[in-house]
Amino acid sequence: MHVALRPRSGCLVLCLCLSVFTLLLQSLWVPLEMTRDEPAGRSPEEQGQRGLGFHRLALRLEALSTQVQRLSRERDVTQLTRDDISLLLQSFRKDQQGLARLVERELKRVSQKLDQLSRPNEKCEVPMDRAYPVCAEKVEFLRTRWQSDPCYAFYGVDGTTCSILTYLSQIEDFCPPRLGRNHSALPWHQKPHSYTEKAEIRTTLSPLHGVISNNSGAAVNFIRSRVERMSKRWIQAAVRMRQSSNKTASTQMRVLLYPGALAGSIGQRFEALVERGGPLGELVQWADLSACLTILGHNLTFSTSQQQLHSLVGAAPGRGSCPIQRPLTYDLIYTDYHGLAHLQGAMGLAFLHYQCRFRILDSFGTEPAFNSGSYAHSHGYKTLWGSWGLQPLQYMTMFPHTPDNSFLGFVSEETARDEAREEELEPDTYRKDRIAVVYGKQDYMWQGKSEYVEVISEELETHATVYQPPGLASNLPSFIRNHGLLTQEHFLRLLRRAKVFVGLGFPYEGPAPIEAIALGCVFLQPRFDPPHSSDNNDFYKGKPTTRQISSQHPYVEKYIGKPHVWTVDVTNKTDVRETVRAILRTELKPFTPREFTCEGMLERVRSYIAHQNFCSKSVPTWPPESTLRVHLGPLGQSCVSVCRRSSLVCEPALFPNLNSPAAFARLGIGCSSMEQEVNHLFPSYSPWGRHCGLQQEPLLFSCAGSDPSYRRLCPCRAHLPGQVALCPECL
Repeated sequence: MHVALRPRSGCLVLCLCLSVFTLLLQSLWVPLEMTRDEPAGRSPEEQGQRGLGFHRLALRLEALSTQVQRLSRERDVTQLTRDDISLLLQSFRKDQQGLARLVERELKRVSQKLDQLSRPNEKCEVPMDRAYPVCAEKVEFLRTRWQSDPCYAFYGVDGTTCSILTYLSQIEDFCPPRLGRNHSALPWHQKPHSYTEKAEIRTTLSPLHGVISNNSGAAVNFIRSRVERMSKRWIQAAVRMRQSSNKTASTQMRVLLYPGALAGSIGQRFEALVERGGPLGELVQWADLSACLTILGHNLTFSTSQQQLHSLVGAAPGRGSCPIQRPLTYDLIYTDYHGLAHLQGAMGLAFLHYQCRFRILDSFGTEPAFNSGSYAHSHGYKTLWGSWGLQPLQYMTMFPHTPDNSFLGFVSEETARDEAREEELEPDTYRKDRIAVVYGKQDYMWQGKSEYVEVISEELETHATVYQPPGLASNLPSFIRNHGLLTQEHFLRLLRRAKVFVGLGFPYEGPAPIEAIALGCVFLQPRFDPPHSSDNNDFYKGKPTTRQISSQHPYVEKYIGKPHVWTVDVTNKTDVRETVRAILRTELKPFTPREFTCEGMLERVRSYIAHQNFCSKSVPTWPPESTLRVHLGPLGQSCVSVCRRSSLVCEPALFPNLNSPAAFARLGIGCSSMEQEVNHLFPSYSPWGRHCGLQQEPLLFSCAGSDPSYRRLCPCRAHLPGQVALCPECL
């Protein structure tokens, strides 16, 4: 039966509901004078905090009730419209999130208090149980430190042994279940509801636009504009992939993208650099990863807020000492080193439980010797950035320079080819002006390079895109035509006209040379002799890698090479001059390796998501064992070098397949001794004494690393043309 309420009746019903709810909350509020049986060791102020939350809520609801009654008295009944009620409800909604959290928190505390009162004679002794060896140690720690983080009080710890044991058995699992209590899985261990959506290839980026629009700032604006600029190419690649793919759709992943470098105080400093010619390579990766995952059909959340991160992962209020309140709802979290620290600070003990779901964007790579904390500390590999103890393949690099990590990459951007500019194109090539563009957007990158650039300017009109602070005179040579900091679109147009893109030696390994080559430029870069490394270069010092950098951009030197890439000794003017003249005699077509196209990135990321499961305890089955090519390297060479010498790549996922005595026997190696050891150079063979060493710690399987005393046993594999990350059998 449906009863229609008049406006005055509806108002009175709302008023009555608010009043009843207020009385209920006031009945639950325990005044100070009734709490004299509180445990010792707590101040009156701390005891009073239990009731203040409910008291504030009750006062707020009472005020709303009074407001409803006043509106009823002051207005004519027939004039009290829905708009009046709507305004009142809007006032209430302003506080609803805070009120909901307050209600949840206070009800939990009341429940815990009632639980304690219902067991007045309960004895709480620290149990001695071999299955929980650190229980007593954890209890002692919380007795003295439970007030160091508000999260302990949030979970009901009040300094008593009973509350500590309850917390350590129900939230952290360091103590056995208490007698008479139901014991279930930890609240943050329980599996969330199954997710059955399928990841269908999308031919639109509309879902991504909504995800990114919730964030702001110069860096996010760069990401947004890049996605919009390249959307047509992504959609075209999606159409081709959908037409050619015969695979059944995989499960849709819930993915969180959290660029930690854009969050908090670090993010503010990064934002300031973006508009002054600072590094954009990481932003390029975040933009392309976002677009790639969207096209592949996954469900994305994008955030650059540390505060929002706590909400997204369900962090407990406090400083991060306690586990999260619920199971993690994301299947994958892409972040960076800064974001990894933020996640650890939000998730407490749950960080270790869920770290297999993390993927770390890491431009310069992290080698296994730096990744294992205890090993790095005891063997001299400890740095600011390493020691997280992840699977090395969870780190995702900008270029395929560290095979121990996964190569994520990016997509080479090109200028739009609209009909209005088609006349600029000649068959199979770009028409080039006799100009050079110098790669270096800040003054300091030019220091010590004037003579090198001057030689180039003798043959080519030389342009720059250096950021010029307002009111300051330029420090660039007079023969340089500086355009100032250009938008990406205008920068690409300039490259499209240029014959040569000139490297100054820094920045290292950025995306710009790939884009210049894709636009038909020749990349001219300095050779480093001796190579730059963490031993002799301030930039690489402290980075978790032992790589030897032979030029400004080793990838284009080794994987592309002449005639698109020329590497010179910049101190030899004759060599530079002859190289420039040789470049001017060449005619080139634009070139882009497949791995830097939309299709290449889509097939690579789809393969990673489908096959890389770091939460499984079993031996990896991808790439398949059939791809393994075992090589015994010479003394003093890393597996990276050994495999590359045979036009193969080292595949760390295949190390378990050769970490056995049988592998040495198949190579005809007679071992006088066979030992397992924690050593990032193992498995390997030492000819002095014919000692064979097997790897004891799987996290230390490493393609990198060499020693004059060892011949490395290396897992090599072939790769697809222009797609180093994938083998022919990998798709």
